[in-house]
Amino acid sequence: MSGAPTSTTVRQAGLLGLPAAALTDDTEAPLAVRTAGLTKRFRSGQVAVDGIDLAVPRGAVYGFLGPNGSGKTTTIRMLLGLVAPTAGQAWLLDQPMPGAARSVLPRVGVLVEGPAFQPYLSGQANLVRLDGADASADPRTARHRIGEALERVGLAAAAAKPYRQYSLGMKQRLGLAAALLRPRDLLVLDEPTNGLDPQGTREVRHLVRGLADAGTTVLVSSHLLAEIEQVCTHLGIMGRGRLLLQGERAALLDEGTARVVVTTTHGHVSDGAQVLVALGLADVTAEGPVLSALLDRTAPQRVAAALVGAGVDLVALEVRRPSLEQLFVTLTGEGFDVAR
Repeated sequence: MSGAPTSTTVRQAGLLGLPAAALTDDTEAPLAVRTAGLTKRFRSGQVAVDGIDLAVPRGAVYGFLGPNGSGKTTTIRMLLGLVAPTAGQAWLLDQPMPGAARSVLPRVGVLVEGPAFQPYLSGQANLVRLDGADASADPRTARHRIGEALERVGLAAAAAKPYRQYSLGMKQRLGLAAALLRPRDLLVLDEPTNGLDPQGTREVRHLVRGLADAGTTVLVSSHLLAEIEQVCTHLGIMGRGRLLLQGERAALLDEGTARVVVTTTHGHVSDGAQVLVALGLADVTAEGPVLSALLDRTAPQRVAAALVGAGVDLVALEVRRPSLEQLFVTLTGEGFDVAR
């Protein structure tokens, strides 16, 4: 395990303009997925993944974000031993990959790049076939587990229907059912809501939350930003093969990028600005009677108390935090799908 990252947060100050105090987090936490310098360079010379250090805490729902071609799927395939890295190391559930694949992968449920099933078999028969090929699965419980998996993804009524007659959303649900045929310590989902209608998307969101509440770690890659923002506890944002930022969702949206907006009276704008500067707040601006500054880690209550203590008329005080979409665009320079 030498060389594995111990920090749960990675930041790039140059991209966000974050103060140095917001760049590090030495808190150690048990990790379900971690990498050290993981790199994939293709024969053409293209670097698809460039030395990333993933840190996915156990029990987290980790949203893995990035534009198309940013390296997300290649990273996932390396984690699972489907693609050999050019350099670096990866661990799943504290075991090195791909060396420990035989013992680790039965504890990992996977849905990557769309499921592949036999078109002329029913959904249930496809799951029976998959479960029978798993030497670590107990055949005595197969019928119960398959029925439960189909029920959880809403396919119980279509279990006997041939796979070739399934819609795209139903095919995606069957892939999820395959990943849930047995209890998993880690679930890796690449675009799990692809092809699902809004109701199906909500159901997958509730399913992911329920799995996390039961102790399963979920790594989910998605292009639906609104879904990621609702369900994930942690985020990792990729761009051009690099991990630009990762950590707890709430912390990433709060630290260093939140602004305090103070409304005062025209006669107190200058005094108010001096108070904000004295507090150590950066990027203090004024527009009419409204002052604004980067809040960093200063408590809003402290700002209010300092202004009142200096005799500044405090008409209103608001903390404005960036949305995940704004953070994504700032980091990658690209837009992102926020809805279906």
